Amino acid sequence: MSSDAELAAWLRLSLVPGLGPKGQRKLLKAFGLPTQIYAAGRAALGKQVGEELARRIVEHHPERDIEAALQWATQPSHHIVTLADASYPAMLLEIPDPPTLLYVSGAVELLNRPMLAVVGSRNATAQGLSNAEEFGAALSQAGLTIVSGLALGIDAAAHRGALRGKASTVAVLGTGVDTPYPARNLSLYEQIAERGALVSEFPLGAPAVAQNFPRRNRLISGLARGVLVVEAALSSGSFITARYAGEQGRELMAIPGSIHSPLSRGCHALIKQGAKLVESAQDVLEELGGWTVAAPAATAPDPSDDDADPLLRHLGHDPCTLDMLCQRSGLTPDTVSAMLLQLELAGKVASLPGGRYQRVP
Repeated sequence: MSSDAELAAWLRLSLVPGLGPKGQRKLLKAFGLPTQIYAAGRAALGKQVGEELARRIVEHHPERDIEAALQWATQPSHHIVTLADASYPAMLLEIPDPPTLLYVSGAVELLNRPMLAVVGSRNATAQGLSNAEEFGAALSQAGLTIVSGLALGIDAAAHRGALRGKASTVAVLGTGVDTPYPARNLSLYEQIAERGALVSEFPLGAPAVAQNFPRRNRLISGLARGVLVVEAALSSGSFITARYAGEQGRELMAIPGSIHSPLSRGCHALIKQGAKLVESAQDVLEELGGWTVAAPAATAPDPSDDDADPLLRHLGHDPCTLDMLCQRSGLTPDTVSAMLLQLELAGKVASLPGGRYQRVP
């Protein structure tokens, strides 16, 4: 573990405007630890990163931010992990653009446990949310820590499921680790801080800025042995994570869905491009290769037990409108609406945007 003076030098280097992880690593390679970088002098630094950045490195003194970070790190379960620390995630050392330091709130040891990334749409279907939570629970129970981005939809469902298993979950944030985002996931953020780990490469207090989230995604895939995409539209942030997974040599997997659902098209496209088609937790374990822990049989659930209900038989397994159900069943709109209400109250059907309905497993 770094001393306060050494950690302060790491923090100061990470906070230089415009330098970025690539420039930081270049200087670390040339001079050694940050204390040695700052001892090298402006002229020597200029030969590595140019005169303007060298000037910023020498003249930038963010003492208030450094002191706040050092104080934050004295609190229980708060950690600042640098490239020089043994607790730095070994998987991130394999990727082309690892951050020079990470802020961690929670169980820092999870960062070096076997992980699986689970990602997908923020506007997920009821089936997608159920799949994400159940796969997260089964794979966590099998010993894989689930890593995702704490976004609404699939990410949040995967985190919730993983908290039910023994291997817990890691949330990689696109904000400062002390900045819950989105606000609707505050309760989940607090649960993960207590029972899993929150991770960010961004300084404390960093707000939600659009360009931070693609950067965040490279860490989600980088920490993991593989990436499972549950639901995704063709233009989706999950595709950024999938691209990073390919560049980083991670296994890529996807759950197929209805040919009529826009949120299945991204998964189908990835499968066409070579991603593993996944129907069960065991498929994931087999794809990771050599994984021997048996998992509960989590699958995209088979709702055949509900087939005795006539309206569910007519509904099938794809999203369906009220008019379509009336045509299939021969029942009046009032009758179908009443039956749908009862099924919703029983938790067997969910209403979707656009006046559509879908089975809930």
